[in-house]
Amino acid sequence: MSDCWKGRCLCGAVQYHARGAALAQLICHCRDCQRASGSAGLPVVVVSAAGFSFEGEIRSYTITGGSGMPTTRNSCARCGSLLFGTPQHAPDIVTLYAGTLDEPSRFRAQFVQFTCERHRLDAREPGVEQYSGRAP
Repeated sequence: MSDCWKGRCLCGAVQYHARGAALAQLICHCRDCQRASGSAGLPVVVVSAAGFSFEGEIRSYTITGGSGMPTTRNSCARCGSLLFGTPQHAPDIVTLYAGTLDEPSRFRAQFVQFTCERHRLDAREPGVEQYSGRAP
């Protein structure tokens, strides 16, 4: 049985489907991913473009990515959720942003890249209080 990765934006106006196994799963800490996601790093599932489709209206933005090559980030035109990337230097892949997966627990990072640009934004350090729900 082949994998099917499904996800959607915050408002549900855009859904995506990717057939086939993940080609890679990673967390990227490049400054481009930090700025695009507003977080310390961006968890990414790399899938084949041939098995990828989406429904709904997206807004695309192209910028030079951490690779030094143009990459296009695609967001919901309605709510602005960052959904997937289409790197121009690798037109045979699509990068799904794992926070938008219907089943985010399937994400298993195989590696982390651009650690030289990692910042202390994620607060997963000893001595920083952690709460499983909302902080009191």
